Amino acid sequence: MSNINKAKHNSKFKAELRLVAWEVTRKCNLNCIHCRAGSDGGPYPDELDTAKCLEILEQISLVAKPIVILTGGEPLLRENIFDLAEHGTNLGLRMVMATNGTLLTGELVERMKTSGIQRVSISIDGAGEEQHDRFRKVPGAFKKAMNGINLLKENNLEFQINATVTKSNAHDIQEILDLAIRLGAVAFHLFFLVPTGRAREMADQEITASEYDSLLRWFFRQTEKAPLHLKATCAPHYYRILREEAHKNGQQVNYATYGLDAVTRGCLGGTSFCFISHDGIVQPCGYLELNCGDLKDASFQSVWEESEVFKQLRDFSSYKGKCGRCPYLRFCGGCRARAFEMTGDFLAEEPLCAFQP
Repeated sequence: MSNINKAKHNSKFKAELRLVAWEVTRKCNLNCIHCRAGSDGGPYPDELDTAKCLEILEQISLVAKPIVILTGGEPLLRENIFDLAEHGTNLGLRMVMATNGTLLTGELVERMKTSGIQRVSISIDGAGEEQHDRFRKVPGAFKKAMNGINLLKENNLEFQINATVTKSNAHDIQEILDLAIRLGAVAFHLFFLVPTGRAREMADQEITASEYDSLLRWFFRQTEKAPLHLKATCAPHYYRILREEAHKNGQQVNYATYGLDAVTRGCLGGTSFCFISHDGIVQPCGYLELNCGDLKDASFQSVWEESEVFKQLRDFSSYKGKCGRCPYLRFCGGCRARAFEMTGDFLAEEPLCAFQP
């Protein structure tokens, strides 16, 4: 049986919830040009209240014990954020937080630790102050983020650096990686721009398919020498590339299969991962704005198991174009959000993949 036929034969993906990203608030103190949500200072009166949030955490724990990323907006602007973190921790969930780092104080870092936050991610999108502040559209954002990182280090709270690739900083990714290493990050996650939210205005800042391919092959080479975990996000074709590169070198693909740095497959939306919006709408991911269920009315378990969108994402025979006939479909899946933004069809082929099956 050919690889292509194998991909079609094994068309059903067994969904196992590993990761939930929860936009606990859409309020933010920055105004980032690439923000998927277009977050601002708010207020957002439709945000879920404390009781409902605690209930949702309990519902998640009945399905699995995934990593729960408390994100935003800026999650530290939610007053009861540490109540949520502590409740999730007590339920056996692995609670982590994605923050811009500018609001961190010694007291807040200590509260993170006591509530059970196990890792903090901070996005740095420039190798220096000028470029990062231009992304954030707030002067001083870089210095404040660096101060926040130093507080995490001083208090021995694990942190990772995220960076989003655009045309304006693609040539600086090595410097940003070097910065993450110098700062003492445990991981470096490389994100690839998906033009949603305010980022729709940056569609011309997406790098080309060939540039993606080259950058991902460079990223693969860094995994062999960088003293921290590396992971590519919103670039599912990396999981094809790492297999191609490993095969070239006669290596086995042997990476962590669980945890924040797990290298499992490309697009996880609706298969191992989902996103919860500030008002309780479940989506395949934060970039793919498809309403898969409303937690104000439905249980998390019913949405995860019964959403028609999720069922389609788990059925690889429904994928179209070259993704549908690709031998790497099970490993990659193509970026469903990018396909949707560019074609209006979340099952269409990945627009920025150079591979021709």
